[in-house]
Amino acid sequence: MGRVLLRLVNTDDPQLMRRALAWLYGFVRPHGRAIGVLLGLSLGASLLVLAQPWLVKTLIDEGLLAKDFEVLWHMAAIMVGVGLASTVLSGVNRYLHTRLSGRILFALRDDLYGHLQQLSPSFYGRKRLGDILSRLDGDVAEIQRFAVDSLFSAVSSLIGLVGAVSLMLMLSWQLTLLLAVLIPIEVLWLRWMRRKVEREVRQLRERSADVSSFLVETLPAMKFIQAAGQQQREAGRLGRLGQGYMGQLLKVQVTEFLTQAVPGTLTSLCRAAAFLVGGYWVIQGTWQLGALIAFSTYLGMAVGPVQSLLGLYVAVQRMAVSLGRVMELQQEPVSVTQPAAPQPMRDGGGELRLEGVCFAHEQRRGAVLQDARVCIGAGLKVAISGASGVGKSTLIDLLQRFYDPDQGRILLDGQDLRDLDLLALRRRIAVVSQDIVLFRGTLAQNLAYCRPDASRAELEQVVGLARLDSLVHSLPLGLDGPLGERGQQLSGGQKQRIAIARALLQQPSILVLDEATSAVDEATEREVIAAIDQLFAGRTRILISHRPSTLDGADLHLHLEDGQLRCVQPQPVRHGH
Repeated sequence: MGRVLLRLVNTDDPQLMRRALAWLYGFVRPHGRAIGVLLGLSLGASLLVLAQPWLVKTLIDEGLLAKDFEVLWHMAAIMVGVGLASTVLSGVNRYLHTRLSGRILFALRDDLYGHLQQLSPSFYGRKRLGDILSRLDGDVAEIQRFAVDSLFSAVSSLIGLVGAVSLMLMLSWQLTLLLAVLIPIEVLWLRWMRRKVEREVRQLRERSADVSSFLVETLPAMKFIQAAGQQQREAGRLGRLGQGYMGQLLKVQVTEFLTQAVPGTLTSLCRAAAFLVGGYWVIQGTWQLGALIAFSTYLGMAVGPVQSLLGLYVAVQRMAVSLGRVMELQQEPVSVTQPAAPQPMRDGGGELRLEGVCFAHEQRRGAVLQDARVCIGAGLKVAISGASGVGKSTLIDLLQRFYDPDQGRILLDGQDLRDLDLLALRRRIAVVSQDIVLFRGTLAQNLAYCRPDASRAELEQVVGLARLDSLVHSLPLGLDGPLGERGQQLSGGQKQRIAIARALLQQPSILVLDEATSAVDEATEREVIAAIDQLFAGRTRILISHRPSTLDGADLHLHLEDGQLRCVQPQPVRHGH
């Protein structure tokens, strides 16, 4: 089937499409037994459908016209039985088909989502989130529908076609020749329409992604939009995007209508010709009325599968567009990979060493780090300063292995980060940034996100250390109180305290505060940092801030500028009266 699809798709890159189809059907093969059962049910259902016109023929010719009531009664009883059996088979088939489709759909989506989880922050920085969602949802569903539905549709159509043509030949081989004229014309028409369908569907997917991206961008920023008084402006943007999508959708509908309408018209002409010729034979007395009715029914049953099989041209083009969009994500390279044989992590205090580290972003000019060499002893409190955008957060991303250095290496307790288990490494380094991530759920669930097994006593302890008592008391259910979507009802300071408490609960070897206390006052900040110093005594603490008071009392002060990471003496901070 893969070779057939390659010919249908007519892609410029057969190797890419071959890999894409291999990836797709890798999710279909494990369900071979379920597919076999469904194919058996489809065969049974198709045979029952094929039997009904012949039963009608027998009922008319040997029952009604022959005035044989016994044959009439027997045929009617058999038709009822066949109808009931067909209904039962159809219900079972639909249930099993839905279950199989769902399993394959979620397997495809889980695999793609798993790949997205491995990609670096730079990927998400250059991709539209709405476009990713469109591919993860709509395109994956389109691929699943083709991978499963088209398979059973093709098999059912083939069974119906072979059975119908065989019975038509038994009734009249002369009239059956009409199919020999009809099918080649339909094939040529659909081949001519194929490229147009592909182009229109691809543009429709892009318009859909534009709408998704707009919603993802504006809904979280609704408060700002309202404050700026730009509701009408954004509504106008959505209206224009909607009009673009609707216009393209109508183009696709017209194209697909024309693709199917011409073959449908030809089929009607073919059936009319069959009735004219066959009706003439019935009037002449050389053919039976039941045979004419049965032949006309089988002609429709034969043309239907032919159109379904030829309609795979349209389905293939829609699937090819979606598969190409999904494979763009699937083939996005993973810049950081798990080592084949991870070294067991040493139980150290969090010593960090940068040896000749160089790193530069692909989309940015200049190096973030140039030959950086520094040793941060275990248990030290380190301050990192530098102008905005100089790369301080990127340095932390390197420590967590969201990126690997272009040159040099980073050691944690004497071990190269690239030799360590990625999950274990990131558990050892807790980062609290100014961009706080909160999920829909309770306060307790958000606090224990990195440690789902944390006890109630541990949660209450970090609540006290991070000065979250007032928030807990304000929630009707306390720790079990829901925070809502992304914690939008919380203040910036409350969000930062939650993030600090979550990091404390993680009990890492290295704690990084990346502008983590920027939303609290200096007095609260001093209390929080004092609590952190007390709790993490003997462990490495890295503080990044533009506020001088935050960096006060550091054992080591590093300054990042123009790619150079230099060690400077910490300056004492004078607090105002």
